[in-house]
Amino acid sequence: MKKFPISLILFMAGLTVAGCSRLSEETEESYAKLVNPFIGTDFTGNTYPGAQVPFGMVQLSPDNGLPGWDRIAGYFYPDSTIAGFSHTHLSGTGAGDLYDISFMPVTLPCREAEAPLGIHSKFSHENEQAWAGYYQVKLDDYGINVELTATPRCGVQRYTFPEAQSAVFLNLAKAMNWDATQDSHIEIIDSVTVAGYRFSDGWARNQKVYFCTRFSRPFAGVELDTAAIEKDGKRIGTATVARFDYPTREGEQLTLVTALSGVSMEGALGNLRAEGSGNDFDDYLADAEAAWNSALAKVRVKTDVRDEKAVFYSALYHSMLAPTIYSDVDGKYYGPDGKVHQTDGWVNYSTFSLWDTYRAAHPLFTLTQPERVNDMVKSLLAFYDQNGRLPVWNFYGCETDMMIGYHAVPVIADAYLKGIGDFDPEKALEACVATANLDSYRDIGVYKEKGYIPYDLHDPSEGDNWSLSKTLEYAFDDYCIAEMASKMGQKDIAEAFYARSKNYRNVYNPATSFMQPRDKEGNFIEDFNAEDYTPHICESNGWQYFWSVQHDVEGLMALTGGKERFVQKLDSMFTFHPTDADKLPIFSTGMIGQYAHGNEPGHHVAYLYNAAGQPWKAQKYLSQIMRTLYTNTPDGLCGNEDCGQMSAWYVFSSMGFYPVNPVSGKYEIGCPLFPEVSLQLGGGKSFVVRAHGAGGANCYIQSIKLDGKPYTKSYITHQQIMEGGVLEVEMGSSPGKAWW
Repeated sequence: MKKFPISLILFMAGLTVAGCSRLSEETEESYAKLVNPFIGTDFTGNTYPGAQVPFGMVQLSPDNGLPGWDRIAGYFYPDSTIAGFSHTHLSGTGAGDLYDISFMPVTLPCREAEAPLGIHSKFSHENEQAWAGYYQVKLDDYGINVELTATPRCGVQRYTFPEAQSAVFLNLAKAMNWDATQDSHIEIIDSVTVAGYRFSDGWARNQKVYFCTRFSRPFAGVELDTAAIEKDGKRIGTATVARFDYPTREGEQLTLVTALSGVSMEGALGNLRAEGSGNDFDDYLADAEAAWNSALAKVRVKTDVRDEKAVFYSALYHSMLAPTIYSDVDGKYYGPDGKVHQTDGWVNYSTFSLWDTYRAAHPLFTLTQPERVNDMVKSLLAFYDQNGRLPVWNFYGCETDMMIGYHAVPVIADAYLKGIGDFDPEKALEACVATANLDSYRDIGVYKEKGYIPYDLHDPSEGDNWSLSKTLEYAFDDYCIAEMASKMGQKDIAEAFYARSKNYRNVYNPATSFMQPRDKEGNFIEDFNAEDYTPHICESNGWQYFWSVQHDVEGLMALTGGKERFVQKLDSMFTFHPTDADKLPIFSTGMIGQYAHGNEPGHHVAYLYNAAGQPWKAQKYLSQIMRTLYTNTPDGLCGNEDCGQMSAWYVFSSMGFYPVNPVSGKYEIGCPLFPEVSLQLGGGKSFVVRAHGAGGANCYIQSIKLDGKPYTKSYITHQQIMEGGVLEVEMGSSPGKAWW
């Protein structure tokens, strides 16, 4: 253990730049305090309860200290230990990575267990609370109260100590789940400031997180402990742990401000100067709450049921935890080519869970966060420049290649078709086409050749091939390219990709009336059972993926045999229960018959009743899903949050409409949950949904008016919403006729 004296030069004496101005907006109530961040921390939600601002780089949250699926976001509500407060987390992805830059306050001697738990404390939920931008817990073993808040690029901690010999550990060696420390460094800058980095490997390969931390008062002593990290018998780096000593009086407080950077320690210092110059925790908290109040006030819900408000605003909150800011205040960021790049007046974003979020989260941003949508598109295009293709699932400057499709395409196309942003459409179309024509990547070449992906191209020992799902996902993305090209007047490109968008027909087997894997000779797979979960279908079965033709519902209906047969199949989807529910895979949760709300492929399915002229059935199931599968409890999410998609579905559906085809500019009308919802559009405009009689058994629409006139369509358009107006819906307890 190496010890350092405190006779250090004040290297950062200039760190007195005024903090960022308060992001405040007067609201009638604190939307931030309506949020319950504990929703999803139990069961399968895999969320974290800690502090973050909208889309912030920092996700400062407690870690229970143990690995496992239940703790994939670092925290699991049934647990009773905390082993640190780290600055990076993933919201409900099912991927166990990050947990970077972990601090733990203690009194000495501290409580330590065998690895992986290590230094830790017991805690109780009775002494824990959280809302948007704030988290608090008492560490029972030490009598220390911990409070967390954040800025876009900084995490802020306040510890309240007992009288004791106290200390703060900074553990850069600790790793959990998929994450593994490759190298780390801690540098003592002055009597209150440290900097360093943690490099790791996991889901995000070659991840680099730099930091700079300022303590609110000088530490009495510092101890550094280092150990070699070895791989294949060779040293690859250093695992570093620091202990900062503080003799404390009863009630004495210590505030830590930690800035992150993906670029350098100098970048972290710049972020600290810009966003974290002060030591007043309450000031940071007020700014964080103001940022959340401003973002959450974009949708104003009227209801007398507080739990319903909590569920709604918690969902809206969860929808804005990702994508995350991934550039420093000076615009520098780390790219997938391993180089540092510079933005030109825009903010770079990362953490794009596109297989999930293209469905509802990104369309929601076009209504609530159009300025960020522009920067997100520019981020995707920059990734294309540096990686040679658009991302599939990227974060921390790394392409994980998780999941399937090229779903950056619908995000880009949707923004362009809605007229959002100032990105270069020609460049955007180029990126989309190039990605869709990358023959060597994930069977795209054979998909183009045959019009489907044969299931027998892969050795079964190599695991899932997801051939059927790839075919359907590619066909949708191709449609998005065609729509974009058509609007741009690129006729040849449009025609080519419209043709490719019909490839879903090539995997439809009329003999079974299901989408079915085919071999390279064109034969449908034998002994096909739509209930089975197979390597050919991504996290779903034949029932659940059958409906993945959001871009051509009329065509799918025709294949099925017309409206009547289509409705019969939909009815069966919701009433044909699994034969052995105990053997369902982990991603098949929130089950209603074969419908699995806990995973994304089926999120649009209930709305398909509209296309068949029986909307009352959609309303019935939508009401059931919203009222039973979303609750104001830690287990209140029925599946992985998946970076906001699960919650974005609820936000849309509870407002009363949903983007079945995310790039169509249309939202199918479903079942408004609240008496009134007002979507604030800027410029003094708002779009209001008034659902007269909504609540309880009144889930059925009787009639609709738009701006006082009878409305005769099953959907509303993006343009209609953006123009502002009032959608009046009469609700009742028994099915009404189709109003169109």
